[in-house]
Order: sequence, then structure tokens, then C-alpha cells
Amino acid sequence: MERYVIKGGNPLAGEVEIGGAKNAALAILAAAIMTDETVYIDNMPDERDTNILLQAMESIGVIVDRVDRHSVKINAAHICNHTIENEFIKKMRASYYLIGALLGKYKHAQVALPGGCEIGLRPIDQHIKGFNALGATVNIEHAIINAEAEQLVGSHIYLDMVSVGATINIMLAASMANGQTIIENAAKEPHVVDVANFLNSMGANIKGAGTDVIRIKGVQKLHGSEYTIIPDQIEAGTFMVAAAATRGDVIIKNVIPKHLESISAKLIEMGCVIHESDDAVRVEARRRPLATHVKTLPYPGFPTDMQPQITVALGLASGVSIVTESIFENRFKYVDQLARMGANIKVEGTAAIVNGVERYSGADISAPDLRAGAALVIAALTADGFTTIDNIHFIERGYEDFDIKLRELGAQIEKVDTDEEVRKFELKMA
Repeated sequence: MERYVIKGGNPLAGEVEIGGAKNAALAILAAAIMTDETVYIDNMPDERDTNILLQAMESIGVIVDRVDRHSVKINAAHICNHTIENEFIKKMRASYYLIGALLGKYKHAQVALPGGCEIGLRPIDQHIKGFNALGATVNIEHAIINAEAEQLVGSHIYLDMVSVGATINIMLAASMANGQTIIENAAKEPHVVDVANFLNSMGANIKGAGTDVIRIKGVQKLHGSEYTIIPDQIEAGTFMVAAAATRGDVIIKNVIPKHLESISAKLIEMGCVIHESDDAVRVEARRRPLATHVKTLPYPGFPTDMQPQITVALGLASGVSIVTESIFENRFKYVDQLARMGANIKVEGTAAIVNGVERYSGADISAPDLRAGAALVIAALTADGFTTIDNIHFIERGYEDFDIKLRELGAQIEKVDTDEEVRKFELKMA
């Protein structure tokens, strides 16, 4: 089983380039099947989730041409069926975007219930509510979501809770519905805007993305497009926090600083110096972090996908911090792993009380999910001694070349398969 072995203690320094946003890419790839013409997508991250989605699309007849590692041409003119069910797709949360895409184009979709990281209850009731409002009938039988409609008709939809997935899925289906759809209490995340921009580049008529009211006038047909995916806000934030935790100095390139403002604000409170340019952010952290309080909120608030990373950094701060998780109820599952490294964190309901310690110590730990796995890597980079991290397949779902990029910043990290390789690494580092 592949794992990371890490020797901590090196401040990160240098430059790192951020790839395309995974959360945007998954929805954009699904949306690409809504036209019979060829779509060219650039800045696509080469990660497990995007590759699984492309495989699933090929299984129903979509022609996928990998132009290079980060570019793909997609032609969905000859889709042979509307049922997507395989073991891989069941493990990926964003597979539900194929429902909205297929329903919008063909008025019929059958997709296996999605899985993904077990970070809390993520029901699809708001997705179903939206599809029903557009005139579709949705049933779940034998772990398959079946959605169909004679025709889709625009509707006024108020989401009971802010949901990125539901906002995007309704937007996909409504793009090819008859008449106008209004989504109120819509999610405002950058990847919602990116998906809307992509659909508009194919001829959709979507206005208001990035606000809490999105208006969509349905069109009968979408056309081909060339599109570049936005940079990954969460990958960028992860490297920002890694710089802070290791007391490093890192320039994070190919970013949109506006998307990172809530993360930058917290790092400034923790004593970091942040320099912004048009497409880069520099994080300087020359001292032990200061304690602060963090609460996750929908965008533009502090992102839930950055909560484990910031908690790891606050675990090394001078003083007591409180981290409140308001999005997912099981997002503190990594705390017991961090405790093995000497962290002093007590979870009470949706809050973690973080008493900062001077340093972490190396241990054998396991990644419980994608973002927590990345956070544990950050902890290992700061720790005394050696750390091994299992279940890195979670991390590779959303971080391309994570270990390679960290090594280029001075981290002592390797991906290994066997205990013998671990011992060789330890001897080499010793």
C-alpha cells in the first residue's frame, strides 16, 4: 500500500504553481457532455477524481482525447446510454453532476449513488427538490438515482440551505429547460461561477452566478467551446497554511488572490506576512503562529475544505484557539491521528478547542479523508522525527503531485510502497 514517509523540521521555501480547481473541473467535465460538438478544456488537474469521471464518461460512449496531461477534448455526440454505474463512480461524490447534465440534455439519467470522503451527512435532497421543480421525476432504487422528464420547465427554486452541489446540478439541468429558472439562496463559491462561465461559453444564458440569486434562461442547444479552468483555491490555501505551520517563506503562483481572502485574513491574524500580486500570494512566517478563532462558512467565509489544515497550524500556536465547523458534522475525524503526534485538541460537538503545543512528534498515522490527509502531511512536515501516513489515495483524489511539489519547496517526503523503502528513506535522511 502506498504511503508517505516524511522527516519533519524543514521550513518550506521557494515557489509552487497551483493547478486547476478540482471542484470546478468535475462539474465542467460533466457539463461538457451537454453538447454534441467538441469541447476543449485546459488547466484540468490530473487527479484521481477527474480521471475516474473521465473513465465513467467513456463508459457511456463519450470520446475523451487527452491532448496532454492538463488538457482534454470531449465529444459526446454518440452517447450510447444514460446509465452510469461502476465501482469507481460510486466512490466519488461529484458523480451526481452527471445527473444534471444528462437530465438537461436527454431528459433522462441513471447514476449510482455517490460516495466520496466520509466527512459528514451530505444528502442530495436539495438536488432532487430542484429537479422536481423543473418537472423531473426522481426515484432512488437499488442505490441508483433515476431522473426523467417528458420536458424540463423553468421554475423558481429556493434552496433550504446553501449547497454548492445542488446549485450546480440545478444550473446544469435548467440550462436546457424551457423558460426561466431562478435559484435563490444559491451557493457563491468560485467554482459555481466557473461552471456558469463555462456553460455560457457553450451558449447557455446564466446570470448572477457569484451572488445568492442565479437566473437561467433555458436554451435548446449548446455548442462547442474552449475553456480554461480556474486555479484551485483549496490547493493554494493548503500550501499557504503549510508555509505558516513550517515557519517558511513560499510564493504560491497561478492563483486568484480574491478567492483566498478569508484564508489570508486568518494567516495574518496568526502573525504571517502576506504579499499579494495579480496572480500570486507570498506567505512569510518567521515565528510561532499566534492563536485565533476560526468558523467555517459558505463562500466568502472560511472554507470547510481548509478547516483541518488551519487546525493543524493552530495546534502549534501560542495560546488557545477555537475552530468551529458549521458545514460538515464529521470533519474532526483526523483529531485522534493528530493526538498521536502530540496535539492537544478537545472536540466538543461542532467545535474543537485547540491548546497549542511547541511541536508535534513523528508517528505512524492514517489519512481519514482528502483534506484531513493533506493536513496531516502539514503536521508531519513540522514534526520531530519521522512520520508515515497511510491511505494517501484520499490525498491523491484532490492534490496532483503533492509530494513532488513539497519536495521542490525543501520538504523531506517520499511516496513508498514497502517497509523496506521506509527504512531506506530513514537511513538516507539520518
